[in-house]
Amino acid sequence: MRGWRTLSLQARQMLAASLALVAFLGLTGYALDRAFVETAQNALRERLANLANAYIQESEIDRTGGFISPEIPPDTRLLQPGSGLYANVRGEGLSWDSASTLGRSLPPTELLGPMQRRFEGPLRIVDAYGMENRVYAYSIGVVWESAVGDVPMTLSVFEDAMQIQDQVNVYRRALWGYLLMAALLLMMVQILVLRWSLLPLRNVERELSRVRQGLSQRLSGRHPRELESITESINSLIESERSHLERSRNTLSDLAHSLKTPLAVLRSRLDAGASHEELREEVAAQVQRMNEIVSYQLSRAARSGHALYSAPLEIEARAEEIVAGLEKVYARKGVICEFEIDPAARFHGELGDLQELLGNLLENAFKWARGRVLLTVSVEPAPGNRRPGVNFVVDDDGPGIPADQVERVLQRGVRGDERVQGHGIGLSIVQDIVAAYRGDLQVDRAPELGGARFAARFPPAY
Repeated sequence: MRGWRTLSLQARQMLAASLALVAFLGLTGYALDRAFVETAQNALRERLANLANAYIQESEIDRTGGFISPEIPPDTRLLQPGSGLYANVRGEGLSWDSASTLGRSLPPTELLGPMQRRFEGPLRIVDAYGMENRVYAYSIGVVWESAVGDVPMTLSVFEDAMQIQDQVNVYRRALWGYLLMAALLLMMVQILVLRWSLLPLRNVERELSRVRQGLSQRLSGRHPRELESITESINSLIESERSHLERSRNTLSDLAHSLKTPLAVLRSRLDAGASHEELREEVAAQVQRMNEIVSYQLSRAARSGHALYSAPLEIEARAEEIVAGLEKVYARKGVICEFEIDPAARFHGELGDLQELLGNLLENAFKWARGRVLLTVSVEPAPGNRRPGVNFVVDDDGPGIPADQVERVLQRGVRGDERVQGHGIGLSIVQDIVAAYRGDLQVDRAPELGGARFAARFPPAY
C-alpha cells in the first residue's frame, strides 16, 4: 500500500490510462471477433441453406419411395470422400448418404417437420481411423409427393468446421496485430500528452523550490485556470506566514522594549543603594508591571494571528474527497455512498473541524455498512441576519446500535464490537466538535436503510 501511495501523479495517470486503454482495446477486439465469427457462421448458414434447397430441387423419389440423388450434385465435393462437405437423407425407412461420407460417421439426424429448418454446430464426427472432427449442419424437413404417397424426410448438409475456423484464425491474427500496433501508438501519444498536461505542475514545483531557497518571494500568476486557486492559496499561505512571522518579531521587539523600562528602574534602584525594604517594594511593583506587559503582548499576538481558510466552507467537495478515500480503504466491501446535499449548505467553522466531523462519521458508516451509506446535509434557516445552521445526517444499512448502547459507544476508547478494528475515539471526537460549536449529536436507527443514523446539528449563528 505504501508503494501505491507514493506513486507520482504521472505514474498514476499513466497506469490508469494504460489499464483503461487495455480494457477498451480488449473489449473492442472481443466485440469485433464475435461479430466476425457470427458473420462467418451466418454466411455458412446461407451457403448450406442454398445447397440444401438446390439438392432438393434436383432430387427425385422413385416408385418404391427410394431417394434418387442428382447425377451431378450442386457441389462436386459431395462426390469426393473426405472432402469436408457431406449430405444425407433420413426418413421412415429411408436412408441415403453422399459419396463424400465414405469413412465418416456423421452425427444422428433428427427428423424435422415439413419446411422446418435447423442450423447447428460445431458437431462431433469420427472418421474410419477414429480421428475426431467438427462440422456445422443445416437440416430441412420436406414431404415428397410420390406414386406411393407422401414421403416425409429430412435432408441435412454438413461442412467441416475447420474451413470457418481457418477464416477466423486469419482474421484474429490480423485483428490483434493491428490492435497491438494501435495500443503502442496510443501509449506513445499518451506519454506525450501526460508530459504536456503535467508540465504546469512541474513549473509549480520549480517555483516552490525557488521559494524554499529564498530566490523568490511568491509563485507567479502564469498558471492554468485549474491551478490558479492552488497557487493563490499557496501565495496566501506564504504571505500569511510571512506576515505572522513579522508580527511575531514585532511582538518580541515590543516586548523587549517594554521590559527595558522596568529593568532599568530596578537597576537604578540597585545603583542608588536603596534599603532592603524599599528595594523589595520596588521589585514587587516592577514584577507586577512586567507580568501585565507579558500578558498584554501574548493576548495581542493571539488576536493578530492569521485565520486562513476561514468560514464559510463548501461541504460537498470535502465530502467527495473523504468518500473517495474511504471507497479505496473499504473497496472489498463494495459500499456505495449517496449524497443528498443542499447546494446552499455551508459550514461556518474551521476546515479541520469539518474534515474531522465528516471523516469520522463516514468512516464509522463505511465500517459497519453492508452496502449503502447515505449522507444528507440540509440548511437550518436563521432569523434576521444571523448565519444559517447546518445539519449533517449519516445513515447506513448495517446492524445499527441498540438504544441502550448509544451512550456507551459514544464514550472515548469504546468500540461497538471489539472484533472490528479501530481505537474507539472517532465518535468521541465528533462529540467534542459538535459541543464546541454548541450543537448536539443524536444517534438513532435509520428509517430507510435500517442501520444506524448519526445526526449532528449545528444551530444558526454558532
